[in-house]
Amino acid sequence: MTPFGARLRELRAQRGVTLKKMATDLQLSPAYLSALEHGRRGRPSPVLVMQICQYFHRIWEDADELERLVQLSHPRAVVDTAGLEPEATELANRLAEGIADLDIATLRRMLALVRGEG
Repeated sequence: MTPFGARLRELRAQRGVTLKKMATDLQLSPAYLSALEHGRRGRPSPVLVMQICQYFHRIWEDADELERLVQLSHPRAVVDTAGLEPEATELANRLAEGIADLDIATLRRMLALVRGEG
Protein backbone atom coordinates (compact mmCIF):
# COMPACT_ATOMS: atom_id res chain seq x y z
CA MET A 1 0.00 0.00 0.00
CA THR A 2 1.22 3.51 -0.73
CA PRO A 3 0.99 6.56 1.56
CA PHE A 4 -1.69 7.96 -0.76
CA GLY A 5 -3.55 4.64 -0.81
CA ALA A 6 -3.50 4.39 2.98
CA ARG A 7 -4.90 7.93 3.32
CA LEU A 8 -7.56 7.27 0.70
CA ARG A 9 -8.65 4.12 2.52
CA GLU A 10 -8.69 6.05 5.81
CA LEU A 11 -10.92 8.76 4.30
CA ARG A 12 -13.32 6.15 2.95
CA ALA A 13 -13.46 4.37 6.32
CA GLN A 14 -14.08 7.62 8.22
CA ARG A 15 -17.10 8.31 6.06
CA GLY A 16 -18.32 4.74 5.69
CA VAL A 17 -17.95 4.78 1.91
CA THR A 18 -17.30 1.46 0.21
CA LEU A 19 -14.70 1.18 -2.49
CA LYS A 20 -17.40 0.16 -4.98
CA LYS A 21 -19.60 3.18 -4.15
CA MET A 22 -16.72 5.62 -4.41
CA ALA A 23 -15.58 4.11 -7.70
CA THR A 24 -19.09 4.34 -9.12
CA ASP A 25 -19.52 7.93 -7.91
CA LEU A 26 -16.19 8.97 -9.47
CA GLN A 27 -16.86 6.95 -12.63
CA LEU A 28 -13.85 4.72 -12.05
CA SER A 29 -13.66 0.97 -12.01
CA PRO A 30 -13.51 -0.59 -8.54
CA ALA A 31 -10.44 -2.53 -9.71
CA TYR A 32 -8.61 0.70 -10.58
CA LEU A 33 -9.49 2.35 -7.26
CA SER A 34 -8.41 -0.78 -5.39
CA ALA A 35 -5.14 -0.85 -7.34
CA LEU A 36 -4.51 2.80 -6.39
CA GLU A 37 -5.06 2.01 -2.73
CA HIS A 38 -2.81 -1.04 -2.80
CA GLY A 39 0.00 0.51 -4.83
CA ARG A 40 -0.48 -1.65 -7.88
CA ARG A 41 -1.04 1.44 -10.05
CA GLY A 42 1.13 4.49 -10.48
CA ARG A 43 0.38 7.88 -9.07
CA PRO A 44 -3.10 9.27 -9.70
CA SER A 45 -3.40 12.34 -11.88
CA PRO A 46 -3.78 15.79 -10.29
CA VAL A 47 -7.30 15.89 -11.73
CA LEU A 48 -8.24 12.67 -9.93
CA VAL A 49 -6.72 13.99 -6.68
CA MET A 50 -8.94 17.08 -6.99
CA GLN A 51 -11.99 14.91 -7.70
CA ILE A 52 -11.24 12.88 -4.57
CA CYS A 53 -10.92 16.06 -2.51
CA GLN A 54 -14.22 17.33 -3.85
CA TYR A 55 -15.82 13.95 -3.24
CA PHE A 56 -14.85 14.09 0.44
CA HIS A 57 -15.49 17.85 0.70
CA ARG A 58 -11.88 18.44 1.71
CA ILE A 59 -10.41 21.93 2.01
CA TRP A 60 -7.27 23.13 0.24
CA GLU A 61 -4.88 22.10 3.03
CA ASP A 62 -6.15 18.55 2.67
CA ALA A 63 -5.68 18.75 -1.08
CA ASP A 64 -2.07 19.81 -0.50
CA GLU A 65 -1.59 16.90 1.90
CA LEU A 66 -2.99 14.42 -0.63
CA GLU A 67 -0.78 15.86 -3.38
CA ARG A 68 2.31 15.47 -1.15
CA LEU A 69 1.29 11.87 -0.47
CA VAL A 70 0.85 11.27 -4.19
CA GLN A 71 4.46 12.38 -4.75
CA LEU A 72 5.60 9.82 -2.15
CA SER A 73 3.44 7.04 -3.53
CA HIS A 74 5.07 5.75 -6.68
CA PRO A 75 5.00 1.99 -6.08
CA ARG A 76 8.08 1.39 -8.24
CA ALA A 77 10.45 4.14 -7.18
CA VAL A 78 13.66 4.58 -9.16
CA VAL A 79 16.76 5.92 -7.43
CA ASP A 80 19.31 7.58 -9.73
CA THR A 81 22.72 7.43 -8.04
CA ALA A 82 24.73 8.49 -11.08
CA GLY A 83 27.40 10.94 -10.00
CA LEU A 84 26.97 10.16 -6.30
CA GLU A 85 29.35 8.40 -3.95
CA PRO A 86 29.69 4.62 -4.32
CA GLU A 87 28.07 4.27 -0.90
CA ALA A 88 24.91 5.88 -2.25
CA THR A 89 24.72 3.31 -5.04
CA GLU A 90 25.36 0.46 -2.62
CA LEU A 91 22.70 1.76 -0.22
CA ALA A 92 20.12 2.10 -3.02
CA ASN A 93 20.81 -1.42 -4.26
CA ARG A 94 20.82 -3.02 -0.81
CA LEU A 95 17.56 -1.29 0.01
CA ALA A 96 16.02 -2.45 -3.27
CA GLU A 97 17.14 -6.02 -2.55
CA GLY A 98 16.07 -6.20 1.07
CA ILE A 99 13.17 -3.84 1.66
CA ALA A 100 10.61 -6.65 1.56
CA ASP A 101 12.40 -8.37 4.45
CA LEU A 102 12.39 -5.36 6.80
CA ASP A 103 9.92 -5.37 9.67
CA ILE A 104 7.68 -2.36 10.29
CA ALA A 105 9.71 -1.13 13.27
CA THR A 106 12.90 -1.05 11.17
CA LEU A 107 11.08 0.67 8.30
CA ARG A 108 9.76 3.32 10.67
CA ARG A 109 13.22 3.92 12.19
CA MET A 110 14.78 4.26 8.74
CA LEU A 111 12.02 6.57 7.57
CA ALA A 112 12.43 8.78 10.65
CA LEU A 113 16.16 8.97 9.93
CA VAL A 114 15.58 9.98 6.30
CA ARG A 115 12.99 12.54 7.38
CA GLY A 116 15.56 14.00 9.80
CA GLU A 117 13.52 13.01 12.83
CA GLY A 118 16.02 10.66 14.40
